[in-house]
Amino acid sequence: MSVNINIEGLIGKAKPFLSNSYAPYSNIHVAAAVLTDKGSIYTGVNVENASYGLTICAERSAISAMVAAGERKPVAVAVVTDMDNPIPPCGACRQVIAEFNPKALIIMHSVKSGKTIVKNLEELFPQPFILEK
Repeated sequence: MSVNINIEGLIGKAKPFLSNSYAPYSNIHVAAAVLTDKGSIYTGVNVENASYGLTICAERSAISAMVAAGERKPVAVAVVTDMDNPIPPCGACRQVIAEFNPKALIIMHSVKSGKTIVKNLEELFPQPFILEK
């Protein structure tokens, strides 16, 4: 199934969740929305923890929701922040997204500046670790 990617629409799905982000340590609030090949959208936010290694990013939170719902193919991931500029997924998130689709479209948006950057995951993460299946 071919899915039409509405960049502004996907950003709009993530925006309402930005205020739910829990980031008392970094104060970097992030919400994500994942669009799948079936046209479903899953959202997530970053949730920090005093034991920093237990923090989960918004992108991985949304990917986890996708997997929990039984889907496996993200075609686009919107990353929305309240920072001055759009921010890309961290390396761990890039690896997790690549596990399911190394060709996913990554949409980065700042609600503060209104700026949006769109890149293919292959541009941001050209050599993911992938086991032969």
